[in-house]
Amino acid sequence: MTAEPLNHDHDPLDPEDILRRLPHDERERFIRDYRSALDAAHELWRYRQLQEVLRLWHMRATAYARPDFAERAQQARTGNPAVFTAAEEAIPELPPVARTPDLS
Repeated sequence: MTAEPLNHDHDPLDPEDILRRLPHDERERFIRDYRSALDAAHELWRYRQLQEVLRLWHMRATAYARPDFAERAQQARTGNPAVFTAAEEAIPELPPVARTPDLS
């Protein structure tokens, strides 16, 4: 049996790694978000914004890598009840969400 060597140097928030894992049509948006957060990080109190941007894009890159991502995203947009369970049903202790009345 063989095993992959452990990569102790791997940083999931490495912007270069995130960029490489993203689909080509998402890369420009990532670069814009990253540069904006990087500029903001010059202010000490906004440093965490950079970390949050990298964390968000890492999660997106991970999601985009799934072979069924496009199908799942479409199902989420349509709220297909055959695929998804309402939050209130899945988490009974969840407080009810105030809903805006339909004014149409």
